[in-house]
Amino acid sequence: MGDSGTVGDRLRRARRRRFVGRGGEIELFRGALSDGAFAVLFMHGPGGVGKSALLGEMAEAARQAGVTPVLVDARTVTPEASAFLRAVEAPGAGRYAVLVDTYEMLAPLDDWVREQFVPGLPADTVVVLAGRDAPSARWIADAGWHELLRVVSVRNLSPSETRDYLSIEGVPESLHERMLELAHGHPLTLALLVDMVQRQEEVPGALRAAPDIVRALLARLVDQVPGPGHAEALQICAHARFTTEELLRGMLGDDAGTLFHWLRTLSFVEEREFGLFPHDVVRDILDADLRWRDPDGYAGLHRRLRGHFVERARRSADDERVRHQTVADIMFLSRDHPIVKGYWRLTGLGQLSATGLRPGDAETVLAMTRELQGEEQAACAAQWIERQPAAFGVFRDGTGEPFGAAAYVELSEDGIGDDPGARAMWEHVLRHGPPRPGESVMAWRFFVDTEPGARPTRSETMIRLWHGQEIITGARKAWDLVAVPSEREYWDPLLSFFDFHHAPEAAFRIGGHRYDVYAHDWRVLGVDEWLALTAERELGAPVTAASAPELVLSQPEFADAVRGALRDLHRADRLAGNPLLRSRLVRGADDPAGELRRLIEEAAATLRDDPREESLHRVADRTFLRPAPTQERAAEMLGLPFSTYRRHRNRAVERIAGWLWERELYGGNGHQVDG
Repeated sequence: MGDSGTVGDRLRRARRRRFVGRGGEIELFRGALSDGAFAVLFMHGPGGVGKSALLGEMAEAARQAGVTPVLVDARTVTPEASAFLRAVEAPGAGRYAVLVDTYEMLAPLDDWVREQFVPGLPADTVVVLAGRDAPSARWIADAGWHELLRVVSVRNLSPSETRDYLSIEGVPESLHERMLELAHGHPLTLALLVDMVQRQEEVPGALRAAPDIVRALLARLVDQVPGPGHAEALQICAHARFTTEELLRGMLGDDAGTLFHWLRTLSFVEEREFGLFPHDVVRDILDADLRWRDPDGYAGLHRRLRGHFVERARRSADDERVRHQTVADIMFLSRDHPIVKGYWRLTGLGQLSATGLRPGDAETVLAMTRELQGEEQAACAAQWIERQPAAFGVFRDGTGEPFGAAAYVELSEDGIGDDPGARAMWEHVLRHGPPRPGESVMAWRFFVDTEPGARPTRSETMIRLWHGQEIITGARKAWDLVAVPSEREYWDPLLSFFDFHHAPEAAFRIGGHRYDVYAHDWRVLGVDEWLALTAERELGAPVTAASAPELVLSQPEFADAVRGALRDLHRADRLAGNPLLRSRLVRGADDPAGELRRLIEEAAATLRDDPREESLHRVADRTFLRPAPTQERAAEMLGLPFSTYRRHRNRAVERIAGWLWERELYGGNGHQVDG
């Protein structure tokens, strides 16, 4: 057969052929063997990240240097000094290196290892301790160890190292990108996926589609969770972009401090400026596991997190930095949706910003517009910069360098000027529902992206963030319109997901470039309803193309419809054709006609509750709610001259119509609910 030595030798060679990356860690170890620069290399990282394989490669490096490796798996050692000493006993004379795997199992011996075992070894001995947990504070605090200790966090493989591994395993190149996306360079995940390929099974599109892999990974990554609260905190940490004590308090209550401290002790949880977060593959595994075994629990967690972030964004409306981060938190919750994930870039998001125009920015915006979209479009932008400079935002990288821009302008009959694009959008609004008093019409008239070939681009991500902030925290709007360079195959899926319908008659052409327009009427589907709709879509509800807008009644048309509804209140066949049944007033009700009757009765009841209007209520009651056979008979029953009766009737109708109009404009409590 040609193989010499033992089966163990063959196994070691097979492992070495499949070992990739970790060059820095191995060179660090070799350096210690050659120059004695330090005595202890402390490596820590989550389960499945490749610590054991790395120790095996270090053992081979020791052999090549003429040093005998003593490999110890702490899972097989009782955490007692005598048992450990037996396990690390050198096999003979000569120099040796001690390599301890799963060192976290020896936590009771940690002080003894640091204070007695290592100091008692020969001066040229190198010790490698590998485990899930970082070294305790006492290792770091001891001044003597500053020179003799090196600490390395073992991370996932890089994309290039991952591709090397997949090539060694014979995985077709056509599968490399999908496996990169699933595994994030996590060695154990890669090994399990490779095993699927070698068994000729289909590689899943998401980890949740492979519960066997998820179970195997969970067993390696997550130790026994102390209790239900800890389990829920872990799920929050996996689903949210960053986890803070404030978030845990809002979600779980008074145990937040204890649970936050526990999360910080986990080997796969990292800390950054904005809070805690798990390694990518751990996040995916925990999320996939909950979604697979408890779909209702997963959906409930998603909705509660989303609601928490929406409320925080609204509370922070005046703090741009907090608002920006919170809307990013909301966007992050949809990171795995098959449509949405293709339209935004997470990497480096914290380094990007959208700012108003600074000195010199107007020229920069116009230059970018001119270069990418032509002179005529730049001339339109110049008009808007003069009229509404605050509508423009510049997208910047971490150095402040611009890479894109957008403008969210307010449209009105007097403010359009000579802009044919704004005119086309405004005419769409006039045709399908002009703004009513106090309502605004907002339009993303300009969007300039200097990186259109690298989708999803940073500018696309930033305009989504900005638009999300405007929707959640902005003032009451009638319409939102979005103008984008014509590319419907690209834009339709995203904008349909967010319930913006394509408005073909609003499309326009400027400077040889065609622009498509998408629109949303907030009076048809308000912000809170929109948030609920998009939350369900994030959880897998079907995405249907947004329907074209319904006609929105003007105030005189609305008042006429109220008079008709009062007249036909007890004639179901006639009431069915009343325009109010297609208004915001009753939209979404299971029984629109029944809901309209209830609202009319509620409006009439407000007259009864006001002593000054009580006589109007009695007239409305006998004319519409419990009508007499004729109005003359109603006047007689009320003891009123007919001329007085008619005057009271007209005033009652006016009051009822006014109350319903307030509901139509502002929602349930007669005040704004969408801003």
